[in-house]
Amino acid sequence: MAKPSRALHKSSGTNGNRKLALIASKGSLDMAYPPLILANAARMSGIDVEMFFTFWGLDMITKKKMKNLNVATVGNPNMHPWFHIPTLLGALPGMSAAASWMMRGEIKKLGFPRVPEFIEQLIDAGANVYGCKMSMDMMKLTEADLVDGAIVLGAMEFMDLTEGAQIVFV
Repeated sequence: MAKPSRALHKSSGTNGNRKLALIASKGSLDMAYPPLILANAARMSGIDVEMFFTFWGLDMITKKKMKNLNVATVGNPNMHPWFHIPTLLGALPGMSAAASWMMRGEIKKLGFPRVPEFIEQLIDAGANVYGCKMSMDMMKLTEADLVDGAIVLGAMEFMDLTEGAQIVFV
């Protein structure tokens, strides 16, 4: 079978560029970086970026929460190989704080900014950031609770806005 040509996977943004739509639904520290790194790589490549934060993903763009994201140690099957501890020990008090501290150190060593600075850099680079209207209503959040530059948008509006884009759900 022939490999699909790269042109088949391109979608056009408003300026003719490829367009990437990222949907961030999780707000833990370990789940914050994948969409941020993808958005950054896309912007560096000249790809238009639309980021939709829904449910706990809103924590990444909520001013009061974005500085204090933590790693979930309970129910995270990948924690025990990283820390070389049994999954059950992840429930002990202080384990999430320790894991978060370690991960922040590793992220810093790699030269990545903390989540608030990363979000700000992405907005400055032209990425569009949206808070899910329904999730915000459910969590009693307003646009004022979100990082500067974020816009509240309904899911149907996001679908219309991202027509033809590559969509990645994280």
